[in-house]
Amino acid sequence: MIKTLIGVTLALTTIVASAQTFPGKPVRIVIGFPPGGGIDSVTRIMGPKMSEILKQPVVVENKPGGNALVAMAEVAKSGADGHTLFVGTSGNLAMSPTFFPNAPVRVDRDFVAVAQTATLPFVLVVNPKVPAQNAKELIAWIKSNSGKVNYSSSGNGSTLHLAGELFNGMAGTSATHIAYKGSAPSIADLIGGHVHFAFDAPSLTMPQVKAGKLRAIGQTAQTPVASLPGLAPIADSLPGFEVLNWYGMVAPKGTPAPAIQAIAQAVKLTLADADIKARISTLGIDPVTTTPEAFGSFMKSETTKWAGVIARAQIKIN
Repeated sequence: MIKTLIGVTLALTTIVASAQTFPGKPVRIVIGFPPGGGIDSVTRIMGPKMSEILKQPVVVENKPGGNALVAMAEVAKSGADGHTLFVGTSGNLAMSPTFFPNAPVRVDRDFVAVAQTATLPFVLVVNPKVPAQNAKELIAWIKSNSGKVNYSSSGNGSTLHLAGELFNGMAGTSATHIAYKGSAPSIADLIGGHVHFAFDAPSLTMPQVKAGKLRAIGQTAQTPVASLPGLAPIADSLPGFEVLNWYGMVAPKGTPAPAIQAIAQAVKLTLADADIKARISTLGIDPVTTTPEAFGSFMKSETTKWAGVIARAQIKIN
């Protein structure tokens, strides 16, 4: 009994101390991609405001390599005190566990959810010669040309690849995937007519649509998107279809709850700032705030969803 009371007292003392001292030094936010991408831009926009709220410097570091596993491993091995965080995409936090089951670092084992930070839909675009004005017509056209239709993506196992396979699975189509080394060559070959359709980011697709080089026939959120006026959700033709790229922040497993809550609150206040929201929105990205508990549940549901798609389509990456 005495040992138990001592243990409880020590645990409570640790929690109280964490709440009183966090953050006690600069906070590092590690990203597994090079500078300049969407996730890097959003995180750097957030950094100064978070620093102001936490009253400590917030330093954003880029550690690219190994599908972000290099950055994840570094953060997982850091002290679980809230001062080192990882910000990743849906690919890192919901798809990697299935693709890399034997990786030295695992989301479910080594991290705890802190907060989702942003979300963005993709656009379904077709070559102008494809006789489809919406997703329903594309599905019918693919079925009437079975074995002859293909789609491109930025790479094997990418979110854009999985979007195509989710589309195939839900629509009952069998369009063939063509993998490219990046979105730029994928979209270039779609414009050239070498492939028939693709899912990709609005920032890359919509300029080509406005130039008349591609036709946009749907977007991947389940509801209308203000930044894509007039572009219907694919879910209108394919109920339940949704593919969102999202960004989220996690901390090493064992990070004290008060530190998690402090960071989550800093994220919430940062993304509620009108200037921050406006700057992120200009990137075609929607700021999102959730509780750590809600984000944890969301990550689990997304991991389960994409594990099913990966298994059904028998997707493997090296």
